[in-house]
Amino acid sequence: MATTLRPELKPNNKYWIEKHRYYELKHFCLQYPTWKKKYDYLAHDLGLVSPSGCIKSELIADGIIDRTSEKAVELAHIANKISLLRVVTLKTDRELGSYILKGVSRGVSYDALNTEEALPCSKDTYYDLYRKFFWLLDKERD
Repeated sequence: MATTLRPELKPNNKYWIEKHRYYELKHFCLQYPTWKKKYDYLAHDLGLVSPSGCIKSELIADGIIDRTSEKAVELAHIANKISLLRVVTLKTDRELGSYILKGVSRGVSYDALNTEEALPCSKDTYYDLYRKFFWLLDKERD
């Protein structure tokens, strides 16, 4: 079920952003699970992840071909987007950032998250942070 939060706040709200910009950012966030899957696939394909799941720190310089470098560039691009969302959630609120990330990346409401996880905050607090998250993301993605 999608969040039924109004897409546009009153312009005098401290976290106001334009309605279509909000939708752009929301759809950006909804790609997060796809990015994570693609990142894991590319990292494994490039041999950056050992069977134990640890990231290897060294890359073999011999025999690097264009396809491999293209995958590495794509991996870095995806990593930047994943990192951006994680950093913005931490800036939003250190304690509740993980809940905000789940909400914005899965498009679920406070009630759905609260049923899953028993959120340690009220609905008003959550949605205030939710709006703050998009306001901060708007600033970061200028």
